Amino acid sequence: MDRTHLELQLQGYGLTTAEILYRMPDFPAMLQTYVWQDYDLEPDFPKMHGFLRFWRTRLDGPLHSVRFAHKRLIAPGEWRNVSGEFVLH
Repeated sequence: MDRTHLELQLQGYGLTTAEILYRMPDFPAMLQTYVWQDYDLEPDFPKMHGFLRFWRTRLDGPLHSVRFAHKRLIAPGEWRNVSGEFVLH
């Protein structure tokens, strides 16, 4: 069963974006860019490493470099359960 983005964020996942530079198989002197984005866990980043492992084993374009950024969208201090509500007017 797939979890929603909110469920992932509440379990500590953050949004990870990777900029992947790779060499074109037919033109090795030329670099191409691919942007990958998914919710992942820091500091090990298992989803990103899994994707890069897939790339190295199944795709023809050899990797040149990978730059990534990670941001937890919901931090522990930002989430709290609201038990009541006041309505004005």
